[in-house]
Amino acid sequence: MKLYSHLFVWLLLIACTFLPQTLKGQLSASDMRKRALRVGVMLPLHDVNGDGRRMVEYYRGFLMACDSLKMEGISIDVSAWNVAEDADISQVLKDKKAEKCDLIVGPLYSKQVPAMSDFVKKTGAKMLIPFSINAPAIQENPNIYQVYQSNDDFNDAVIQRYVKQFEGCHTVIIDCNDTTSKKGVFTFPLRKRLEELGRTYSITNIKSSESQFAKAFSTKMPNVVVLNTGRSPELNVVFAKLNNLTANNTSLNIRMFGYTEWMMYTKYNLDNFYRFNVYIPAAFNTDLLSSKTQRINQKYRWNFHADMMPSLPRFAITGFDHGYFFLKGLHLYGSEFTGALGTVGYTPIQTPLRFERVSPKGGWKNRSVLLIHYQPIHKTETLHY
Repeated sequence: MKLYSHLFVWLLLIACTFLPQTLKGQLSASDMRKRALRVGVMLPLHDVNGDGRRMVEYYRGFLMACDSLKMEGISIDVSAWNVAEDADISQVLKDKKAEKCDLIVGPLYSKQVPAMSDFVKKTGAKMLIPFSINAPAIQENPNIYQVYQSNDDFNDAVIQRYVKQFEGCHTVIIDCNDTTSKKGVFTFPLRKRLEELGRTYSITNIKSSESQFAKAFSTKMPNVVVLNTGRSPELNVVFAKLNNLTANNTSLNIRMFGYTEWMMYTKYNLDNFYRFNVYIPAAFNTDLLSSKTQRINQKYRWNFHADMMPSLPRFAITGFDHGYFFLKGLHLYGSEFTGALGTVGYTPIQTPLRFERVSPKGGWKNRSVLLIHYQPIHKTETLHY
């Protein structure tokens, strides 16, 4: 009996010596942390229209992130498909390479989301939707990551930041008589929230006389000026009125809260941004003067013999930030990667990412919000939330 017992133990030891090698090979094949990451990019990669050209630039930035990660010893295999607006995405997904992807980047068009959502639910791949905001499938598919926030979601998040940032301040809302403006989706909920909190605010008009305009401002509390338009002409008029107001009332404490499109006016209004303590909410910050931005611009020029398109945000830098964040995260955590704050340890060049789950069975949405603050000391700071 002892002989059989010893024989069993001996055979078990032999099995334990060789079996793990087989299991190790299987584990390496299934665990993306142990092998090269497999990525599929399914975007309109063509030169036919603006969508294609923007996505080509985004893809180039993504490839630059792959190149940077390879220098850190992370292997990445990238496959790309030109998925135009009229493409049949179901045919693209039949490609055997698509089945092996750990991460699929795309699509650009909302109508292609359902088929791709079903596909990644079956294969287990992560699905990064870089731009589309219409993706109802995210409520039931835990493999979907949506970067861009809807206007409603973004405004809700910004209002939450506003009431925290400007506690103890008096809000002055300026009606700019812009019949084309859609900023009521921000100013009306803001007013409602201020009323709920018992905060003071006043409303004045861009055409008000100097005396009437001055009455809207508090002499005892810091004032935060909010316009109901994002347009440049009205902003310039408000700056002129504020300059007159502060010249006659030097003790007034004034700050301004703007809109993302104000970033396009920085070149012409930088002095006023500093003077009036401007805060701009945004999902990105393209600091063209930063060393990081200048370095990636230079590398892009070296690699592709062209300059990035002069858009805000820069699409190549967006692709770089997305690629580095997701690929480094998948390398570190594999299928357990969530994209939560602080998990990757990557400082973005332009586009911060902070994902939260939308429902117990659903996917993940980016909830990151920035406040770009132009300080009176002629410095700019970026507040991350």
